[in-house]
This record gives sequence, C-alpha cells and structure tokens, in this order.
Amino acid sequence: SKSHASLRRGRGSETGRVYFLTFTVRDRRPVFSDPRAATIMSGALSDELLAAGNRINAWVVMPDHVHLLMELSGPDDLSVAVARIKSGSSRRVNACMGRAGALWASGYHDHALRKEEAIESVVDYILANPVRAGLVERPGDYRFSWSREL
Repeated sequence: SKSHASLRRGRGSETGRVYFLTFTVRDRRPVFSDPRAATIMSGALSDELLAAGNRINAWVVMPDHVHLLMELSGPDDLSVAVARIKSGSSRRVNACMGRAGALWASGYHDHALRKEEAIESVVDYILANPVRAGLVERPGDYRFSWSREL
C-alpha cells in the first residue's frame, strides 16, 4: 500500500544489526490459537533453512502475530530475510491446516536495536508477551516461545 511504502522509504538494513520484528496475521485472525498451527510456526522459526544464515535470538508465536529478535548476518537484506520466513512459514501452516491464501498481512514492523539498547530487555519483552495477553501466568509456561542463551 502507499502508506506502507512511505513507512519503508529511507529505511535500510545493516548486516550485524539486531532487529526486533513483528509480523501480523492477515485481518488479525487468531490462526495460532490452534496448537497445530502454532507448533508448525514454531518449527518454521527454528528452521535454519528459513533463517538463511541469520541468527535468531528469540521468538514468540501469539494467536494473531509473531515477535522475533534476529541478527541480520546472512547474505540478504532485511526485507528478503523477512519474506523468506513469512513465505516459508505460510506454506507450512497452510499445508498443515488445509488452508489456502495469504496467511500474513503485508509488510512487517521492524526496530533496529541501537548499541545502547539491551538485547536482554527485548528478549524479556518478547517472552513476557503471552503473560501480558493473559495466556499464561509466567513466561516459561508458554510453549510457543523460545530464546537463545545470551
């Protein structure tokens, strides 16, 4: 869309930079409320082929969106890396759930972490998302999240 294009204008991607990313399900449908879909999505986020050389540090699969902390270290720029994850996961979820069509809303939200920002605080934010949403009482109780030891 035109508004999405204007948001992206002037943004770049930087190898070695850590990005906090959010993808939303098209029309904010709670596709990942189904544990089968959430399990497939979790597997996709753990797949080295979809990561394509980028370092995934943390993720959470919420009913209608995904948060991801990724260091851009592969050969592609950020938009290509995100497209690979979104398209690969969409194919897998659609095949498993017997659905067709777009899974994800177009675009994504990204925040490039500055050197002074603590990665650990972003990981804590990601892992606490299910607690804030009332899905679990403690971050460790949510099975559709993961973080690397940092």
